Amino acid sequence: MNPLRKLASQTAVYGLSSIVGRFLNYLLVPLYTYTFPADAYGVVSEFYAYAGFFAVLLVFGLETGYFRFRKKEGVPSGAAYPAALMIVLLANLVFIGLIVVYRQPVSDVLRYSDHPEYLVWFGLILALDAISALPFARLRAEERAWRFAGIKVAEILLAIGLNLLFLLGLPKIAVLWPESGVAQLYDPAVGVGYIFLANLIASGFKMLLLMPQFRGVRFRDGFRVLQPMLAYSLPMVIIGFAGVINEMLDRAILKFLLPYDLKENLRILGVYGACYKLSILMTLFVQAFRYAGEPFFFAYAGRADARRSYALVLKYFVIFCVFIFLLVTLFLDVFKYFVGADYREGLDVVPILLMANLFLGIYVNLSVWYKLTDRTGMGAWVSMIAAFITIGLNFWWIPLIGYRGAAWAHLACYGGMALASWLLGRHYYPVPYPVWRILSYLLFGVGLYFLDRELVQFCGWSAWKTGAGLMGVYLLVVALADVRPLLKRSSAVG
Repeated sequence: MNPLRKLASQTAVYGLSSIVGRFLNYLLVPLYTYTFPADAYGVVSEFYAYAGFFAVLLVFGLETGYFRFRKKEGVPSGAAYPAALMIVLLANLVFIGLIVVYRQPVSDVLRYSDHPEYLVWFGLILALDAISALPFARLRAEERAWRFAGIKVAEILLAIGLNLLFLLGLPKIAVLWPESGVAQLYDPAVGVGYIFLANLIASGFKMLLLMPQFRGVRFRDGFRVLQPMLAYSLPMVIIGFAGVINEMLDRAILKFLLPYDLKENLRILGVYGACYKLSILMTLFVQAFRYAGEPFFFAYAGRADARRSYALVLKYFVIFCVFIFLLVTLFLDVFKYFVGADYREGLDVVPILLMANLFLGIYVNLSVWYKLTDRTGMGAWVSMIAAFITIGLNFWWIPLIGYRGAAWAHLACYGGMALASWLLGRHYYPVPYPVWRILSYLLFGVGLYFLDRELVQFCGWSAWKTGAGLMGVYLLVVALADVRPLLKRSSAVG
């Protein structure tokens, strides 16, 4: 199979699991925002912001390390996986022990003194997800995309079912049959903790499905590659941690930086967290591409036409991302109904966040230079500098313009990371990216968005007709400029 087609098909399968599964999960956002007040949903947004940081710290960058050492010359066959798994298992056992011992003082610091159980439940979720990262990486490396997708979707479907049971089913049973045994299981004081419980049970179920990936693992084989793998992977922790700062810091610190009381700060955090979810389509595509792209970049690196292929991948990646940007922004009047009416005051940040995540996807493509040249330390410096910029902009802008400052900080950070990675890549691993074509598509997409705003908001045109017309213009330009020439070349080769 043509390697680019293979990458596209793998991305499609991973994307299917991510998009279908996450979209189903995304449908829980209306449930949460119509069930809980904004300040309660702010608790959920805050905890899941913390999850991003620990997802990086508890995996130690060993997913990428496993891909790098799995078939590296001079590394014993089958040694990379047990080495990575051994480290992750030990680290997460220690992590859970610390959470259980110090749950109350940490809950006091986070201002959730009445619910230390939230911390324990969430810590177990984090540990189970971190341990499962290596089995999932093994499935990706072995190109078992359908099994990967099936387990992901099964986990999400169970989580959705449990959320519906805990938030809708049990409360109704408690009202209709208060003396029943099932009703006794429901405690209104748990509140948003039921969201954590649902995810914890689903994470445990996922781990059961992944048990075949633990069979036959001989940990003693891993000691042979432990030191070089850690030397390669630990800078990835810095890169990943800095990336999570760029992605999650705003939701973790909003309640501390906003100049209001705790309840109002949590309400604003809930509004921002819900509107952030409206950029989910871009996030899903970037994540699906990351799943398929990382193994592809390593596997294809030795080919004579590798760099030309990487350039083509980035161009078509940007084309599709601009399509997603337009799909959401041109039809935002439809997407807004996924959140409750009390949350829609923050819709103006959605285009900013979509464009920010688009630049994150560009950075994912451009980061091939430090991964293939083993310069992960330099990649870490790029991410760390970006993280410091994110911290500075959040502390500067959030007190001034609230969550809108957080959204602009995302865009500034990811745009800067993409630019820095492109400049460094030109020196260490030159790839003939079609820079002007990519910039043209980005500017074209942004221009269509502002034209839509002008025509709908100030000229009174129909939002549906205007959005459909402008989307048609974009698709026509793409078809004439890049799809038709590609089809002609494919026909000529065939």
